[in-house]
Amino acid sequence: MSSPRSSPTALVVLLLTATSTAFTPSPTHGILSSTTHHNYDHDAVPYSPSPLFMNKKKKQRPKIKNKSTAFGGSKSSSSSSSSSSLTGGVTLIKPKTTSNFQYAGSIRPGLQTPKRIVPDVDTITFPDYALDGLPKNRPPLFPWVIETKKPEEIEKMRASGRCAREVLDLAGRSVTPGITTDEIDRIVHAASIERGAYPSPLNYHNFPKSCCTSVNEVICHGIPDDRPLQEGDIVNIDITCYLNGYHGDCSEMFIVGGEDAADHRAKRLIQTTYDCWVKSLNFVKPGNDYKDIGAIIEDHVTANGFTTVKSFCGHGVGSVFHTNPNILHYRNSEPAGKMQPGHTFT
Repeated sequence: MSSPRSSPTALVVLLLTATSTAFTPSPTHGILSSTTHHNYDHDAVPYSPSPLFMNKKKKQRPKIKNKSTAFGGSKSSSSSSSSSSLTGGVTLIKPKTTSNFQYAGSIRPGLQTPKRIVPDVDTITFPDYALDGLPKNRPPLFPWVIETKKPEEIEKMRASGRCAREVLDLAGRSVTPGITTDEIDRIVHAASIERGAYPSPLNYHNFPKSCCTSVNEVICHGIPDDRPLQEGDIVNIDITCYLNGYHGDCSEMFIVGGEDAADHRAKRLIQTTYDCWVKSLNFVKPGNDYKDIGAIIEDHVTANGFTTVKSFCGHGVGSVFHTNPNILHYRNSEPAGKMQPGHTFT
């Protein structure tokens, strides 16, 4: 899962929420012109346009019976924990783990604070999974069936993408040695609410936090906890904001302590994934096959001595958090459909 910024203009517009890392760490989003290709200076500020979006019928925000508790009760957050401890008046939750799990590196799950609360106010629209963790809207059965958004829906996507980008920028500025990813989650949660948005990850399939923070070898969807970031760590922060019925989805990689703090291999990994993002953006135009993005990514990744992750993929986004098309990050022949104006994806 990055961020929306300013984008080039053109007659036909495809909105794209792409990540600056394209496959492993999540990236930033952008808006793509159907008629223009973009040249990027890798030493310049990363290209950041507006977000992309995919949508279904807009559901009304579910009613909350007990307004005194708002959203984020302790029931679902405690059910995923095996034990807890009290620190500074806050109950920290120890997530369930299995003793035989094969970790890829040194990162281990830390203690988590309880789910944060989203106030029940008229200015914030809740997604359909906010209360029970179960998304009600599903992608179309056939992967090549992709929603084409109307101009007014694209404008709402731009707004939610811009909101997510602003929140991501705030989160990124907080990345310093010693800060915990739980504190970053607190910043993200507060900034989302301040902008009238619901932090989309919160309670999505019972996810316990308002953003994803994936450190070092963690591929994606890392859960914020009490582990302090260390100088030289690389961390992906994945932000999605649900604003007025539409999800704006973006992410970005950060080096803790600044660029000089990371080793050469980490910097080369980040640069390679960013280059994949740019190459993929340049391919986006009406009529092209979504499946061909995978070959573009894999060819560049392998040429630089890395491999692609096949367990996760990009996806369409809009009023539905995850929908068609699926964007595989490796060479494939899946019938994912063709790009058309009005499609939005990350």
